[in-house]
Amino acid sequence: MQQSQTNPLATGSIAKLLFRLAIPSITAQIINVLYNMVDRMFIGHIPKIGATALTGVGITFPIITLISAFSYLIGMGGAPLAAIEMGKGNEKYAEKIMGNCFSALVILSVLLTAFFIYFQRPLLLFFGASENTLSYAMDYLSIYACGTIFVQIALGLNTFITSQGFAKTSMSTVLIGAILNIILDPILIFVFDMGVKGAALATVFSQCVSAIWVLHFLTGHTTKLKLKKENLKLQKALLLPILALGISPFIMQSTESILTICLNTSLQKYGGDLAVGAMTILTSVMQFSMLPIMGLTQGAQPITSFNYGAKQTQRVKKTVQILLISAFCYSFVLWLLIMLFPALFVKIFTDSQELIPFTAWGLRIYMGISCLMGLQIGCQQSFIALGKAKVSTFLALLRKMILLIPFIYILPLFFDDSVFAIFLAEPIADAIAITTTIALFAVQFKKILSELSQNEKNTVL
Repeated sequence: MQQSQTNPLATGSIAKLLFRLAIPSITAQIINVLYNMVDRMFIGHIPKIGATALTGVGITFPIITLISAFSYLIGMGGAPLAAIEMGKGNEKYAEKIMGNCFSALVILSVLLTAFFIYFQRPLLLFFGASENTLSYAMDYLSIYACGTIFVQIALGLNTFITSQGFAKTSMSTVLIGAILNIILDPILIFVFDMGVKGAALATVFSQCVSAIWVLHFLTGHTTKLKLKKENLKLQKALLLPILALGISPFIMQSTESILTICLNTSLQKYGGDLAVGAMTILTSVMQFSMLPIMGLTQGAQPITSFNYGAKQTQRVKKTVQILLISAFCYSFVLWLLIMLFPALFVKIFTDSQELIPFTAWGLRIYMGISCLMGLQIGCQQSFIALGKAKVSTFLALLRKMILLIPFIYILPLFFDDSVFAIFLAEPIADAIAITTTIALFAVQFKKILSELSQNEKNTVL
């Protein structure tokens, strides 16, 4: 346990640690979003075919989201477990977890690459590709799919860098890829006249460099946990808990594509292109507004997990308290600004005089309960940090799959204004999910602290 007690995660100021780890995580979240926006920006400016090509590439995003979700399944399932073992002073076991995650990511990469290349045409047609856009979608996806292994390694193993407390190094993984992508996109798209294929190639190469960066760090001298050959053999006893804990972030990520399809088809039916365009902006504002909260939770995860493993009851309690207070304050201030100045946020995404007032009206409805989202995300992510797989999985399913998607189809039956009803589905689902999450967390966290305190006393005795 000596190494555990000398680790900054065990002894450093919790408030300083949280924000020192959170700021790079927040920055990485923002960079990652910009990463995806750069491709769209350059593709949209390709002469003559820009709009059509952009639509085609946009159709591939549910698949790209799903590929990322599988990296979260393994990485965000394994990293908290490894941090808990580090807190127990069991670094060798933590390294076995990381080694199994690496092997699982490689196997998943091979399977996903084969699946998406073979079934890309029917999948893209299912997601809405037309004769005009299908060729651009296939050009992009066929190249992107070949780089799946780089995505899995870069995103999946980067969580193990964060969980050790190396937040700046973790941020660099995303930053290196983003900068390379920004440089290569215009060169390959315009200078070499490769169009959509150039954008995909730039992304794959950037992710390849990010993956090499991650592997270099995890096999180097600075890392606390090393990626070793003897730990690569898959073990059922290790893999099953990883999958059980990772299913929650996997669901959170993968269901975004399902939710987008449900919202867009319903709004197209009742409100046409104007309503679909408004929802694109509403979801963009929601996603951007949640990035700092996700960064805060990622900053808190290694502190919570490590001290939970080290049986440091008060440090676990204080970390969660600071996280929830910070997340709530941020979400409340942002909610207040959105309620007071909705058009200001809408104008970030459009200058259409028709779309601005309609979307501003919808934004106040759609984000009506977002003032409490900091508590919902903070509690749910704390369950993951504490290794509570079943509860975190239930909460991940509750908001989107159990509540929101059914409400999208049920509420229009009870309102004359069907578009209003679809917008209203979000705050109603949020209110139920947030109440349930906070109630569950209050009960479960009290129980966890009580058990941890008892274990701490037994250890001392």
